[in-house]
Amino acid sequence: MSSVERLKDLLGVPPRGSESGGFGAIEAALGVELPQEVKGVCSLYGDVMISDFIFVFGPECMVEKSLWMSEFVREGHPAIPKAVLPEAGGMLHWGHSIEGDQFFLEDQGSGKWTVSAFRRNWGDWYESDESLADWLVGVFAGRLAVDWMPEWPTSHWFEV
Repeated sequence: MSSVERLKDLLGVPPRGSESGGFGAIEAALGVELPQEVKGVCSLYGDVMISDFIFVFGPECMVEKSLWMSEFVREGHPAIPKAVLPEAGGMLHWGHSIEGDQFFLEDQGSGKWTVSAFRRNWGDWYESDESLADWLVGVFAGRLAVDWMPEWPTSHWFEV
C-alpha cells in the first residue's frame, strides 16, 4: 500500500475526489516538476482544512501562497532559512496550520522531497527525513511531531 493510500485510510474519503489536474500550471509558475506523491496528496486533500488544524494547498491556491511566501522570505524572515519557490532551488510551500506553522518540502535531489516547517509557537525551524505523504501519515497516526501537533480525533473532517 502506498503512503498516499495509507493517508486516505487515516483521513477518509477526500472531499474533492482524486483528480490530479491543474498541476501543469503550478509547475510552470513555480519552475519545478513536482513529485507524483505531492500531486497525489494535494489533489486529494488540497485547498482543504483537515480537522480544523492543517490546511493543505492545492491547485486553487498553491501558486498564490508560494509567491507570497517567497517574497516574505526574501524580505528577511528570521526563522525561515531557505528560499521558497519560485526562487531557483527554493522549497515548495505546501501548507500551514491554524497556529501559523508554515509547511515546506525541500528537494533533496534524486526525486526525494522532505518536509520542513517553521514552527511559529516555538519560533524555530524543523526538518524531517519524511516525504509529504509519509510525514502526514506519521502526524495523523500520532507518531511524528507529537510535541507540536494536536491530539487528533478518531475520525477527521474537512472544510473546503
